Amino acid sequence: MFTRRSFNKSIFVGAIGSSVIATSSQAQNSSANDRLQLGFIGVGTMGRGHLGNFLGMNDVQVVAVSDVVDDRLENAKMMVEKKYSQPDGKQAYKGLKVYKDFRDLINDKNIDGIVISTPDHWHALICVMASKANKHIYCKKPLTHSIAEGRIIVDEVKRSGVVFQTGSQQRSEFGGKFRLATQLIRAGRIGKVKTVRIGVGSPAIACNLETEPIPNGTNWDLWQGPAAKREYNKVLCPEGVHTHFPAWRMYWEYAGGGLADMGAHHFDIAQWALNMDSTGPVKITPPENGEKTGLKYTYANGIEMFHGGPSGCTFEGEDATLYVDRGKIECTKEEILKDPITKIDPSIMIADNHRKNWLEAIRTKKPTICPAEVGHRSAAICHLGNIGYRIGKPLDWDPVKEKFTNSDDANKLLFREYRGPWKI
Repeated sequence: MFTRRSFNKSIFVGAIGSSVIATSSQAQNSSANDRLQLGFIGVGTMGRGHLGNFLGMNDVQVVAVSDVVDDRLENAKMMVEKKYSQPDGKQAYKGLKVYKDFRDLINDKNIDGIVISTPDHWHALICVMASKANKHIYCKKPLTHSIAEGRIIVDEVKRSGVVFQTGSQQRSEFGGKFRLATQLIRAGRIGKVKTVRIGVGSPAIACNLETEPIPNGTNWDLWQGPAAKREYNKVLCPEGVHTHFPAWRMYWEYAGGGLADMGAHHFDIAQWALNMDSTGPVKITPPENGEKTGLKYTYANGIEMFHGGPSGCTFEGEDATLYVDRGKIECTKEEILKDPITKIDPSIMIADNHRKNWLEAIRTKKPTICPAEVGHRSAAICHLGNIGYRIGKPLDWDPVKEKFTNSDDANKLLFREYRGPWKI
C-alpha cells in the first residue's frame, strides 16, 4: 500500500552528539513490512496517547521512538513490545528502535512517517528536518511557536511534497459537531455572521520558575533546544512517566499560554467556519484596561472575533446565535439544528478520525483535513493575540505579507530567535 520514501538529504543541526539505545531487532513478517513505518518524537502524556492509538491500527507499524527522558523511552518501548508480542508468549517482539536524540530517528531510512508530540518551541525545527528527510508528518497543535516559523514549514512541505497533518482534531472528531457548525454557518443558516467569541485561556507569561536539580536520565539541554537557556524545573519537564499535561504551555519561552493551547483548536474552527483557512484578520485590538481577555480581531469583511466568552465557539449571526464545543452544539433557533442542510459546501472535508485521515492521505496522495497552511493560519491567530496583548495597542495586520503595517515592535515578535547552535 505504501511506497517507502528514499532518504535524500543528510540532516545536521547544531553540535549536540547523538546516540542510539536498545537497537535489538527481529525479522518482521511480510505483512508487517508492508505497513507504513512510524516513528514518534516525544512520548510524554500526549505522545503516549498517540502511540497507543496508532498501535491499535493494523496498517501501520511503530518502529522507533525518541524522547529526552530515559524513563519515558523505556515505558514506550514496553508499550510497543507488549502490543507486538504474540499473545501466547512464545515469541516476544524486540524490534523497536529507541533513540535518545530525535535527529537519529529522522535519519532512519526505514521510517516513512513521524508523529511529533514535543513542546511547541520544537515543532518548526523538527517539521522542517523531517520534511527534508522526506518523512510524512503528523504534528501536534499549535503548529508553531511564532508566525514566521509557520510560513517556513508551509514552504518546506510544499517543496518536499510530504503529507502533512496538523493535530487540530476538532475538524475530524467529537461526533462531527464542529463540522456541522461549519456547514450551518457556511450555508447562511444563522444569517450573516457579525461576531465570534472564542472562550479559551490567558495569553502566555514569562517563565520565572526556580532552579531544581536535573533528574538522572533527563537531557535537559536537548529539551530546551532552540529556547533561551535556563535552569531545570520539573514544571517544564516532569520527572519520569507523568500523566498530566506539563505547564510549559503557560510560558512565552516555550508556548503561547492557554490562548494558544486550546485556542489552536477553537480559533481553528472559527477560521474554518468563516472560510478563512488561507488568510486571517486585518486588525488586532487589545483591551484598553490591560485585561488579559477581550482582545478583538477584525476581518476585512467586518466580522469581529473576540478572545473571551463561554468555553468553545460562539457565532452570533443576524438571525441566530450558534454555540459549539466538544460536548454540545446548540442554537437560539432550534429548527436550524433540526432541519436538513440543503446547501452543502463540498469544500468542507468529511473525516471522523484525524489520524486515519492522515494515513488515508498518504495512500491516496490527497490533502489532509488540516494541512500545513491551515495549521499555520490557525496558530497565527493565537500568536497575533499574544503579540497584541504584549504590545498593548491596536495593530494593523497584512495577512498576505504576514507583517504588521504600523508597528516595528510587533514585527520583531514574528520570530523567536533560536539559541545556538540551532537554526532553521
